Formats: sequence, C-alpha cells, structure tokens
Amino acid sequence: MKLFALIMMLALAGCATPYNRKDPLEPLNRKIYQFNDTVDKAVIKPVAKGYESAVPLFMRVMIGDFFSNLDDVVVFVNDILQLKGVQAVSDAGRVFLNSTIGFAGLVDVATPAGYPKHNEDFGQTLGHWGVASGPYLVLPFLGPSDFRDGLGTVVDWQFYPLYRTTDVARRNSLTVLNGVDKRADLLNTENIMMQAALDPYLFIRDAYLQHRRSLVYDGNPPMEDEGDDPSDEK
Repeated sequence: MKLFALIMMLALAGCATPYNRKDPLEPLNRKIYQFNDTVDKAVIKPVAKGYESAVPLFMRVMIGDFFSNLDDVVVFVNDILQLKGVQAVSDAGRVFLNSTIGFAGLVDVATPAGYPKHNEDFGQTLGHWGVASGPYLVLPFLGPSDFRDGLGTVVDWQFYPLYRTTDVARRNSLTVLNGVDKRADLLNTENIMMQAALDPYLFIRDAYLQHRRSLVYDGNPPMEDEGDDPSDEK
C-alpha cells in the first residue's frame, strides 16, 4: 500500500513544469542523476532482482522489519527534537516491543498492537523549526535531496544504531543488505512510475519536493503563493 501511494503521488507530479526555481543546480543535478541511473542499471538493479528471486517473501518481510525497527530509533530522536511528546512515547513503545517480543525487530508486533509507524528525520526537524530547504540536490548513490535534507542525513547517521557498531565488516554488510532490500521493494512499481513520466528527472524531483514539504507539515502543508520565492518555503 505504501508503494502504491508513492506511485500515485509521483503520477500527480508528472505534469510539472520543466523549470523550477528550487533547482538552480539542475545541469549538475542531471549529470549526477544520470550517473546514479547508470550505476543502478548496471549493478544495483540486477543485484536487487537476484535478491528478490533468491530470498523468500517472508524472509524479505522480516529483513525489512528489522531495518524499519532501527529507523524507528532515529524517528524517536527527532520526535524529541520536535517536541512531539505523545508521538515520542508511541515510537519508544514501538521500538521496545519490536526489539523484545518482535525478536530484535524481525517481526513487527507494534503496528497491530496500536503503535503506528511514523516518519521523522533531522531534515524534517530543521524544517519544523523554520529552516528553509534550500536548493534541490541530487546526491551520488543516495539520490534526491536538498541542502537541508543532506545535512539532516549526516546528523541522522549519528543516531542510527547500525552506524554505531565498531564491527566494520558487519556494518558494511548490513548497510548493503538494507540498500538491496529497499531497491527490491521498488522493482514491481518501477515500470509504472517511469511510463507516467515524460522526463524521469523532473518526475522524481517534483515528487520529492512535494513529498518532503508534506512531511515537514505532517501531511497538511499550507498553500504556496506562486509569487513567493521557493527558497523561503520549508
């Protein structure tokens, strides 16, 4: 359902105009996008297809739940930084349940128990406190971002449990597994997404900007004034 919702959001973004004042680095961003796309087609996508074929669905669900549980630690930290007390309590309970009864996060027992999954990160925290997003930015290997979210990603890494381990080999192996698992989740919807876009770069860019703005405002962003400078917007 989450992937289907993302596709619908991207489809709505497909009619975006070819110029966006939030993207003054478009020539550079397009080159990085092409680099990422080339690497994906040559390496990442084939590996994800092999992973999907070799690993049974129930195991892929468990792997996804494991990494989702690690993500919830970062979500909890950003709940606190945004002073979202009720949500912080819920997310702390979510991590506790999934880390114990859920066998170290391999089984999501928190969601059916009434502890829903939330999405918070340091980029959203900065936006919550009024920091502008800055120009759109495509990062090598990581994909769409902006100046604020790029900084936020670096900060979130400091709280992500996987990156706190001193076992470099284990950390790197799990990081690769996480990336491959996330890429495999997109395989079934990728063709639909690309067929809806005349220009995949614009398609992804505008969908990203809309989605991040919605997250900063918890799904209820204010109307944008066409005359405003987008750099002043969250």
